[in-house]
Amino acid sequence: MSAAIPAMDPYDTLYAADPCLAEIRGLDDGRLVQRFGRGVESFDRRIFELSDAQLDQGFDPASGGAGAGRWPVRVLLGHLADAEVLYVHRMRRTISEDRPLLSAWDENAAVESGMYHGGRHPIGAFVAAVHTLRRWTTEWLATLEPSQWGRVALHPERGEMSVRKLAQYDTWHLEHHGRYLNRKVELLLGPAPRGEKPSGGCGPNCGCGKR
Repeated sequence: MSAAIPAMDPYDTLYAADPCLAEIRGLDDGRLVQRFGRGVESFDRRIFELSDAQLDQGFDPASGGAGAGRWPVRVLLGHLADAEVLYVHRMRRTISEDRPLLSAWDENAAVESGMYHGGRHPIGAFVAAVHTLRRWTTEWLATLEPSQWGRVALHPERGEMSVRKLAQYDTWHLEHHGRYLNRKVELLLGPAPRGEKPSGGCGPNCGCGKR
């Protein structure tokens, strides 16, 4: 017997505490597409100045790394690339199939596999993947009819997920991790020079790109 699909997203309560997600959820479809289109532009461009040792350096929130998470920069960028592939595929399946059953993704297993670690994985490929998928998907989302935004897929942990909700989560996910990414770079290289600091409106080094 297959597991029951939950009626609501059990993470709603957790995510409700994030003001960026609450703001994203309040956007109409047109403004959501615009917000979704803000991708790697919100990343601190100095990621490309980091050495391999810096790219692979972990962070300890208890030892001066507050607000940076724990993953190294290279791992975080690899995670963002994989997440973008995942979300875009989910949205496109939801549009093309009738209530498709999505699979859960174990992001920690991907990290623990070592698939993001070390200099053999240049970060330029990760950033390019996110950028290309965002540009392509932004143009595609802008063509959707109102009824298509409401099409639903079934997630084994989060229940029904509409195209709109998937786009909201994808938008939030990149912004959320962008804040951590920019904080990591700041800890490694110091504050960004005046005029080069990524813009944001949800707190220090916010990755949301809000003007």
